[in-house]
Amino acid sequence: MDLRQLFQPSDLILGFDPKDKWDALRTLVDHLTARGRIPQAVAERIHEQVLARERSMSTGMERGIAIPHAAVDEVSKVTACMGIVQREGGLAFESIDGQPARLVVLLVIPRAHKLLHIRTLADVARVLGNDHVREMLVGASQPQQAWEALGAAEPAR
Repeated sequence: MDLRQLFQPSDLILGFDPKDKWDALRTLVDHLTARGRIPQAVAERIHEQVLARERSMSTGMERGIAIPHAAVDEVSKVTACMGIVQREGGLAFESIDGQPARLVVLLVIPRAHKLLHIRTLADVARVLGNDHVREMLVGASQPQQAWEALGAAEPAR
């Protein structure tokens, strides 16, 4: 999957600076709500589902990537945004490798689409696992530049 199909430039939050991972989750859900990507009426329920998933097991992966996510009934298509932590030291996220997160991707996926859930998580992890893509995202000065970086791992078509 070309992640430029999943994200719009305005879904990429440069200078993302939450105080902790819990604040990060709230900020990302609020971002999707403010942009009209998830309905205000169900935003709190979605936030609670994301928190429940994170409490059950940290979604902090390796190489500075965290992918908090939830499968919910309240959306009909995958909805996502990404906080790009550009401050020195990143964001503590209880990651598998013990390293701070620099890229925090919130995925809200329709519960009825289990295969899509797994495939989307795998695609995000694969693209962000590319060192060059991560460096370009963290070094971006504009959302459009970050959005273009998402295509750097895709083979030319």
